[in-house]
Amino acid sequence: MRGEGLFTERAPNGRFQWQLKAMNGRVVAVSSSVYESSGDAERAFAELVELGPALVARITHVRDGLGWTWVVPGPRGNPLVKSSRAYERYATCQNAFRRFMALLARLTEAAAMAAAAMAAAVPAGPVPPTAPTGSTGPGPEAGPGAGR
Repeated sequence: MRGEGLFTERAPNGRFQWQLKAMNGRVVAVSSSVYESSGDAERAFAELVELGPALVARITHVRDGLGWTWVVPGPRGNPLVKSSRAYERYATCQNAFRRFMALLARLTEAAAMAAAAMAAAVPAGPVPPTAPTGSTGPGPEAGPGAGR
């Protein structure tokens, strides 16, 4: 499956998790938490996007086996997002986090451009009422005593 962007999927426990995929369809990052609904997962991703450039990864060696993974800790130390897999080398893991950040920035920029385009398409203020087609409006005889 190819396609870049955010995807939500049902986790084995019936809850939802988000995944961020690159253009080649490869999963770049996954949510560390699971959520009650797909909408909750998307809101959590939106909160992550707002943090943007302030995100910092903690790269650690995998406990069982070989490899390195990255995790972005949240304000309370709980992981917000993590790498989708372990990487054989530390430097490769660093580069994977950099690619995640670049993809996040690209998605943020695209969302900002879409919001600006929508704002430009919507009139800024209230639209004045218009008369129905074919109506000329009230004539000079219209008034309190007209039509008697």
